[in-house]
Amino acid sequence: MPRLLADVTPIRVSRNFRRLWLAQGVSNVGQQMTAVAVGIQVYAITGSSLAVGLVGLAQLIPLVGLGLYGGALSDSLDRRRIGMVATAGLAACSVVLVLQGALALDSVVLLYAVVAVQSGLFAVGNPARAAIVPRLVDRELLPAANALSMVAFNLGFTVGPLLGGAVIAATGSATWVYVVDVVAFTGTFYAMARLPAMRPQPLAGQAVQRAGWASVMEGLRFLKGRRNLQMSFYLDIVAMVFGMPRALFPAIAADWYGGDPRAVAVIVGLLSASPAIGAVLIGVLSGPLTQVRRQGVVIVIAVLVWGASIAAFGLVRWLPAALILLAVAGAADNVSAVFRSTMLQAAAPDHYRGRLQGIFTVVVAGGPRLGDVEAGAVAAVAGEGFSVVSGGLACIACTLGLVAWSRDFLAYDGAHPVP
Repeated sequence: MPRLLADVTPIRVSRNFRRLWLAQGVSNVGQQMTAVAVGIQVYAITGSSLAVGLVGLAQLIPLVGLGLYGGALSDSLDRRRIGMVATAGLAACSVVLVLQGALALDSVVLLYAVVAVQSGLFAVGNPARAAIVPRLVDRELLPAANALSMVAFNLGFTVGPLLGGAVIAATGSATWVYVVDVVAFTGTFYAMARLPAMRPQPLAGQAVQRAGWASVMEGLRFLKGRRNLQMSFYLDIVAMVFGMPRALFPAIAADWYGGDPRAVAVIVGLLSASPAIGAVLIGVLSGPLTQVRRQGVVIVIAVLVWGASIAAFGLVRWLPAALILLAVAGAADNVSAVFRSTMLQAAAPDHYRGRLQGIFTVVVAGGPRLGDVEAGAVAAVAGEGFSVVSGGLACIACTLGLVAWSRDFLAYDGAHPVP
């Protein structure tokens, strides 16, 4: 039984990893409460799934540009300080959300603007936080550390939507959700401040790379010919762009399962939390994952399971079955994420990690937001059910096509990482 459970060695042996892990968990709860609240608020104002999907577009644009530049900053400056500045900015954005809710402005444009700024700050801060992890634990502990990070990440996705939906149902307003987010970011800022300085470590005899677009391009050039890292990015893109139904949850809750606005808020919270519940369960039982060497094979299987589960979700109209399918999808996505993160951290030298984590941030965070737009646009033309089912099937088809393009990915050995 102990081998089945998550390996908590990184938390036990590294005080600094423990602090970062706790900070990640706290901030994710508040962020996911806010994500649900913004979606519900936009849908309440407009009644449009496309309008909810455009929240993703508003987040995507700054994410792409600043995610790449944020990675370059992380290879030039103190990564802890970057994380602190980004966290302070995110807290300020949440204060703006509190004010617009308290004043009942009901401005979709303002909501788009705030989430765009939030996305840019996340894009700057996340590469720095992720690039810190390999400095806190030994390489053999990276799979365990990433599994634990995904548990904290997905606990936020579990608790956040449930709390967000419950608070909105109880108060009839999203304002108190945004207040909680401010408090969560304050705690995260304190935890980040307790970490030691984390300046990048260049190769012997080389100076620290100056941040700039030349540095960004150097990071992109590093990926050229690194087929395994490319595949890890491409597989996540097809999974999230085609298989992410998140923007449709408000419409699905209202049209498929009905009820008054308060009941709809609770159902949106349940739908949003279910993938994370599955991810948390597989994370808690992640002991065997630390022993996996054929990590490429496992990533491919996980993405196929994700696509199949999402397609099946689009066919059911019984809420318990829908929640179970979303949980299975979330578990599969978590397995994929653990090994994609491990692959990137193990195969990349420290002086490239910030820039590669910037690319990783753009892919991991940008894919779902582009998926929001895709899902909302298809639903506007053909309905929510068709959008979900076709997206899951497209994910499966593209995954098989990518494997045919790069069969060597299936031979990737975690004990001998090759980018």
